[in-house]
Amino acid sequence: MMNSLIVSRQIGRALKTLPKIWDGRKSVLEMKDAGFPHWKQMEWIGFYFQFLCETHLPKIVKIPGPRYDKVQFDGLKNIPWDFKAHAINTSNHQVIVNDSKAIANGIRDYGAIGLILALGEVLYNDEDRTFQKWHGRLKGGKSKYEKERIRRGAWSRLRKVSFDLQQISFIKIDDSTLVKCGSFQRDFRNADGRPRREKVLLDLEKIDEELVYFVKF
Repeated sequence: MMNSLIVSRQIGRALKTLPKIWDGRKSVLEMKDAGFPHWKQMEWIGFYFQFLCETHLPKIVKIPGPRYDKVQFDGLKNIPWDFKAHAINTSNHQVIVNDSKAIANGIRDYGAIGLILALGEVLYNDEDRTFQKWHGRLKGGKSKYEKERIRRGAWSRLRKVSFDLQQISFIKIDDSTLVKCGSFQRDFRNADGRPRREKVLLDLEKIDEELVYFVKF
């Protein structure tokens, strides 16, 4: 069986050709034109990275990966992989990985699960809400979520308008890693009262041997 370093290098070579600068409008339109189902999402950067991985990796990685209950990993190559993006120009160095139970099951079945993490600097230069308004018009108006936020009087977050890709990290997560991880959404509930699925929270400052490989841009 191929080890994680060899697999990470294979995937890394394929992703080395990704664009370094991701413009919000161009990225959203690219996803929309390709029929990618998540182009309407406000947090477009993570979904754009998923879109790029699905575009560049199908000859190397089986996409999608294994499913556990309602949770599906993004890909499978030796171990299950998830594709995530994270802004490095913030004080928060924690990454929400995936459903805790699904990760535990993936580790049980494959020995580990992997995280392919795009790290870069985000630009929030949207004080006049130009990008937000443009994206809203493109989607056909305010979403149910946005209408509910307005009804509650909650503050609208500034949109990320671009992403400068700095590095793609390949992180291997096994049982020993979970000991160092926190949890997200524990005791949280959905609007209908059902409990939300607890997710693993990975602190990038605590990983060391888990970082198997990386590609710089």
